[in-house]
Amino acid sequence: MSELTGRVALVTGGTRGIGAATARALARAGATVVVTGRDADRAAESAGEFGGYGLALDVGDFDAVGALVRQVVTDHGGLDVLVANAGIMDTGLLGMIRADDVRRTLDVNVAGTVAAVQAAGRAMTRRRRDADGTERRGGSIVLLASVVGTFGAAGQSVYAASKAAVAALARSAARELGPRGVRVNAVAPGVIRTDLTAALPTEVLDRQAAAAALGRLGDAEEVADVIRFLAGDGARYVTGQVLGVDGGLVP
Repeated sequence: MSELTGRVALVTGGTRGIGAATARALARAGATVVVTGRDADRAAESAGEFGGYGLALDVGDFDAVGALVRQVVTDHGGLDVLVANAGIMDTGLLGMIRADDVRRTLDVNVAGTVAAVQAAGRAMTRRRRDADGTERRGGSIVLLASVVGTFGAAGQSVYAASKAAVAALARSAARELGPRGVRVNAVAPGVIRTDLTAALPTEVLDRQAAAAALGRLGDAEEVADVIRFLAGDGARYVTGQVLGVDGGLVP
């Protein structure tokens, strides 16, 4: 039996990049996996690759996030793992940032993550029965922060602020939900080869690779493996942590 057999996992923003790699990793570990994306067809297609379920979701809609979590609980009998991966990264120097861009980034990266943690926390703290009749409650929540939230980056002030908020949310939610059996952690990836970083100039990526202790960029699967660990019982005494997955970019 695989480590996550019998557990239900939800991965927001699970149609590409780190989210898609995480969904595959959780499915390989035995979980029933639900992924979300802005496009319903793409979410269904992505989930179909590993026998999961795909749903449409705009994470910037606070109420819609809560409703979707409740739908997952109704459809699958509970929720054991949440990976709040969905996010956006708009770049721009401070003098060029528009109010609408700030609001959208904070709505998606911060408010949307809060909504997911709120709804998942409620679901995970309820008692539920496994197929064998065993009663249990609790779960694991993993948020996606970023080294930029700690290290900073020119042209990414709003994104960095949003990811610093996500790290703080993980630490605070861990204290609030821990007594009820729910662990909350975050991973802080460095520069990972995904669609988000594909648009960056080659010279920027080369500099980032050279700055990492391992001398290279990371792959989405390397972040997914850490998330899978945090989701499982091997991390049962780990909560309130922000774990860097950056190849030694940040000391």
